[in-house]
Amino acid sequence: MTWTDPACPVARTLDLVGDRWCLLIIRDAMDGARSFTDFQHRTGVARNILTDRLRRLVDHGLLQRETAKSGRRQMYVLTDAGRDLFPVVVAMRQWGERHTFAPGEAHSVLVDEAGLPLPDLRPTDSRGNPATIDTTAVLHTD
Repeated sequence: MTWTDPACPVARTLDLVGDRWCLLIIRDAMDGARSFTDFQHRTGVARNILTDRLRRLVDHGLLQRETAKSGRRQMYVLTDAGRDLFPVVVAMRQWGERHTFAPGEAHSVLVDEAGLPLPDLRPTDSRGNPATIDTTAVLHTD
């Protein structure tokens, strides 16, 4: 794979999952989608695009194919790398809740096992203090 910006982890991540359909597939896999049909119904993506994105996510180790118990179809299951995208999806969801809905506009809510909305994700520094764009810097390693 040719990386857009070889030294930047954000660019490398976007090269793998920055496409709208890839992230929606990952989101739906986190919400229980497993089959091609599940993903197609939930996202509305065209079959050829879905085929391509599922292949890409499998090739890059974010999903793995498993044969269904019936032995008749393939199922797609998140790998550990795919599951590690959960905080990314939560952060995007929370950003979307804050910035893409009008006050009082209905939207889905991610809740914990007690049925309560997750608290906002907030990065912290090595001492547990809030980390912001003003308190962090990018350090390039060689």
